[in-house]
Amino acid sequence: MAPPPPCCVLVVRCCSGSLPSPPPPPPRPSPSNNLRIARREFVLRSSELATLAAIFHLSGTKPRYLGVQKSPPSLALCPATNNCVSTCEDITDSIHYAPPWNYNPKDGRRAKPITKHEAINQLIQVVTQTKPDNFTPRLVEKTDDYVRVEYESPIFGFVDDVEFWFPPGNKSIVQYRSASRSGFIDFNANKKRVKALRLALENEGWASESTI
Repeated sequence: MAPPPPCCVLVVRCCSGSLPSPPPPPPRPSPSNNLRIARREFVLRSSELATLAAIFHLSGTKPRYLGVQKSPPSLALCPATNNCVSTCEDITDSIHYAPPWNYNPKDGRRAKPITKHEAINQLIQVVTQTKPDNFTPRLVEKTDDYVRVEYESPIFGFVDDVEFWFPPGNKSIVQYRSASRSGFIDFNANKKRVKALRLALENEGWASESTI
């Protein structure tokens, strides 16, 4: 019997060896990471819908995720776009993180501590008087621990949502989030707005936990 052609011999040799072992499975993310990814994915998808709405209505629609989240209690995370800052982001996120404020700092700049109610009124006064980007601020929601302001651009009427939350407890900390409803980049408009508000509040005796 004649030997098989060389090509057949190569096929037999190739297939006769042991198959390589499959690669190990990737590490499973922790439940906390899963929760953070799910929250950010929800915000991103909602922002994409808001962007589509803004194309036709300019101001866009109010995002569903605004307000104090339930689990865990905090303001919403930012989407992956570069037009949002929030105190609830990880401190290593230089694009989205902003430090919280303290209305009764311990550095002695305030002779007498103020109450949460007084701090909220002081914040609202500063917000309505400070217009670093010529956006018009409009107070749209106020409770005993939460304030939401809409900033409208002077030309096209685009709206940014700015939230302030006074968490429960004895600490005089204020969390906040400033985000554009549409687009993917804001040329640091939200960071500049937050900085302008912080500087104005410092004149009233407030302080930042750190600076941006």
